[in-house]
Amino acid sequence: MRRVEPVEVVFYRTEGGREPLRDWLRSLSLVEKKLIGEDIKTVQFGWPIGMPVVEKLDHDLWEVRTTLKNGICRILFTLHGNNIVLLHGFMKKSRRIHKDDLAVAHARMRNIKRG
Repeated sequence: MRRVEPVEVVFYRTEGGREPLRDWLRSLSLVEKKLIGEDIKTVQFGWPIGMPVVEKLDHDLWEVRTTLKNGICRILFTLHGNNIVLLHGFMKKSRRIHKDDLAVAHARMRNIKRG
């Protein structure tokens, strides 16, 4: 049986070298970071994976869903080569994703695809 290698997980990096998602994650509690990290690891070692952990949102855009005590965390990501690129994260308060959050993820995804 062929062993499937996990995909690499990387953070989106701005031209200036910042990693906005990593910065946002640092603001969360240790418990929240641990739960989110476990779900990202599940995606990394299980890709492709679907609900309830991952939902496809758009062409080349997915979300990792993590249920936390105070809400549901969403980490939006894309695939680039053999990498999962974590683009944007937020706490979801309603059933729909706010258009501003989608716009951030799409803009970052376009930057990656352009090289």
